[in-house]
Amino acid sequence: MILLVNRKRLLDSPVNRSMHTKRTPTLGGVIVFIIFSITLIIMALLLGLPRENLLDILAILAGTILLMSAGVKDDLIGISPKKKLIIQVFAASVVVILTDLKITHGYGIFGLEELPYIVSVLLTIFIFILVINAFNLIDGLDGLAGTIGIITSTAFGIFYFMENRTAMILVSFALVGSLMGFLKHNLSRKRKIFMGDSGSMFVGFLLAYQAISFLNYNTAEINEQAFAQAPIMAIAILSFPLLDTLRVFCIRISQKRSPFSADRNHIHHRLLDMKFTHKKASLILGFLNLLAILVALLISGLYINLQLYILIVAIPVIYSSPWLFTRKKGKLRLTVPRRIKRLITGTSGD
Repeated sequence: MILLVNRKRLLDSPVNRSMHTKRTPTLGGVIVFIIFSITLIIMALLLGLPRENLLDILAILAGTILLMSAGVKDDLIGISPKKKLIIQVFAASVVVILTDLKITHGYGIFGLEELPYIVSVLLTIFIFILVINAFNLIDGLDGLAGTIGIITSTAFGIFYFMENRTAMILVSFALVGSLMGFLKHNLSRKRKIFMGDSGSMFVGFLLAYQAISFLNYNTAEINEQAFAQAPIMAIAILSFPLLDTLRVFCIRISQKRSPFSADRNHIHHRLLDMKFTHKKASLILGFLNLLAILVALLISGLYINLQLYILIVAIPVIYSSPWLFTRKKGKLRLTVPRRIKRLITGTSGD
């Protein structure tokens, strides 16, 4: 595939904010999609999944094909954000209609219990769009999207394994396996390939599907052994792309720019400014994502609204932790922010 992309000159050219300096093959997402689809279909047939599960898998593939077509076109010639959004809404709607997958319950967060039908459908489609675009925005560093995708899908897969949900286990780990194969080439120097919009939207769509399925299954109405903290865990699992998106949107709006305009204000850009390599920055952010999941597990026994408040505070702190350190003479040293230092020493700082 890499040789074909090079031969056809389907390459991504660097621009001012690019993390690469030479033209690089794109459409890596097509490879991920092909491997994922073949693996999922073969394993589903070998395991003899029920007809209902097979129909759900076909619906997932239908949605991903819609997004892949838009992503490939965007990678090659570009499409407007409006058209891209319309296709995302359509793909999400197809899956919601064909699988009847919806978030039907508020889990008691802020007193919300059972949701009205129209609210349930609109919320589900919104979460699809949010996660698709959040994951698309973090795909700006070699290895980052693949690393976060692997961690996120593995986390959901473990919960599906605990719930004995064979079809969703296949979805999770088929994605993990295909991303592992991609990551090898994404981090390669000689045969590098980028995921592209085709890949980031496809992976984001699958992560959104897993999150919504996880939330839907864990309502008490469906499952007597429901994991009552499912919304908190889903937020923690997807914490990095969600926080990074919220952060850059706030920065852009505060600067009176469109929240969809491109810049170098992402968290991974800050790590590169601290002289971390692409690989190290990706590993750091992957580790912090795992730390956020661990925090959610540790507070799972608390009242759900209290868990949410703790997570709202903890997640920004976790992902801001690299800025508490500076690299001096090749070593990381703790840096006390100036305002805190003034409080400790009692000096004015003049």
